[in-house]
Amino acid sequence: MSEKSKISNPRTLTGLQPSGRLHLGNYFASIKQMVDAQNAGEELFLFIANYHALTSVSEGAKLKESTYEAAAAFLSLGIDPEKSTFWVQSDVKEVLELYWILSGYTPMGLLERAHAYKDKVAKGFESKHDLFSYPVLMAADILLYDATSVPVGKDQIQHVEIARDIALKFNNAHGEILTLPSARISENVAIVPGTDGAKMSKSYGNTIDIFSSPKEQKKQIGSIVTTSEPLEVPKQWQNCNVYNIAKLFLNEAGQKALQARYERGGEGHGHFKMYLGELVSEYFGQAREKYAELLADKKKLDEILAYGAQKAQKIASEKMRLIRESVGIYR
Repeated sequence: MSEKSKISNPRTLTGLQPSGRLHLGNYFASIKQMVDAQNAGEELFLFIANYHALTSVSEGAKLKESTYEAAAAFLSLGIDPEKSTFWVQSDVKEVLELYWILSGYTPMGLLERAHAYKDKVAKGFESKHDLFSYPVLMAADILLYDATSVPVGKDQIQHVEIARDIALKFNNAHGEILTLPSARISENVAIVPGTDGAKMSKSYGNTIDIFSSPKEQKKQIGSIVTTSEPLEVPKQWQNCNVYNIAKLFLNEAGQKALQARYERGGEGHGHFKMYLGELVSEYFGQAREKYAELLADKKKLDEILAYGAQKAQKIASEKMRLIRESVGIYR
């Protein structure tokens, strides 16, 4: 293969499923990194993973509305469609073609070792092909756009490694066509705890949603699992679920001040939950207002998403031209 796809600058890519409202885990483990990368001048690709969402959402109307909600949420949280490429996964059909081609370079044993699949099945998810082959579609998402960096939580690192393995097998057969990606994680917030102390996830029902009503958000924060001690005694902050979520909003001085409140006693976990609610409301106040405005104007959302899809399509078409040529699909 004499002609190869090259990129001049590092390219960061990520996608989030529109399978429900965005929560603190989505934001601190992924979206905040994206916004920071965008504002630092990195070439950012961000998509709404509606194909991936089909593994857990079967109602068409629900998925459509969730896609609009995700678009409004990303934009309200700081994604700039002029600075970044922002689109809906299904608007660029080449990803499905690449998914099928890459399936031919994916050993079954590689997928059988995927921790995320085994974990979901163990938690009661139905064992299906789309869930099993999820890492191959994720590899197509990454490799189609020559992504060099993929921000993920620790539980998703293996999926990026699988994408690298598949790309290596493809390149060994056809030359240096596909760019090898690397996982990027923030050690401090790679796994955001949920209300039960496990990883915050819509699948586990332990989230604190960013754009839920104040009443619902208060209920979610109130459900955080804590220990029971008398009001006057000092509290342990090290393993407290409330503290471990609250610290995401605080700088070092703020964290030390909260630790001191735990250690001197006189306050219960209810007080700390109220404080967490104040932190969440203050941090996301402006975003919540913008979210409501965008969701009320779906025509504007469609225009923004179409603009991003056009930019993504241009890159995907050129990459697939090279891939088709390499595997012999000439029509």
